[in-house]
Amino acid sequence: MHKKDRYIYPAIFDYGSDGISVEFPDLPGCFTCGDTEEEAFKMAKEAMALHLYGLEQENEEIPQPSKVSEIQTENNQVIVFIEVWMPPFRHEMENRAVKKTLTIPKWLDDLAKEHNVNYSQILQEALKKHLGATDR
Repeated sequence: MHKKDRYIYPAIFDYGSDGISVEFPDLPGCFTCGDTEEEAFKMAKEAMALHLYGLEQENEEIPQPSKVSEIQTENNQVIVFIEVWMPPFRHEMENRAVKKTLTIPKWLDDLAKEHNVNYSQILQEALKKHLGATDR
């Protein structure tokens, strides 16, 4: 699998009475919608980036985009090209907060509360030290 920094895929915008639904013929399972064109574009970009990021993480094959001439549409549909620049999206995904559950003795929790300990900060610092890691 070859990761690229920029992906461009055709999307089908389907205009209905309740908004615009968006599907990507080359990305099965990648769907979104919006009430306005602006929202549909924004949601399409986000859905496509998230879908491609998932394929990258699973080392799945990234499909080639279809040619527009090969895509069939209906009267209420138009083809729109959606482009995503992956480096900032990957950075955001890799640095997002992840919730973890931990267990400590009550007496230690009580002592930590007395000293206004920020568990997240302490755990991050301890993990970095333990693993010899630095900030990205």
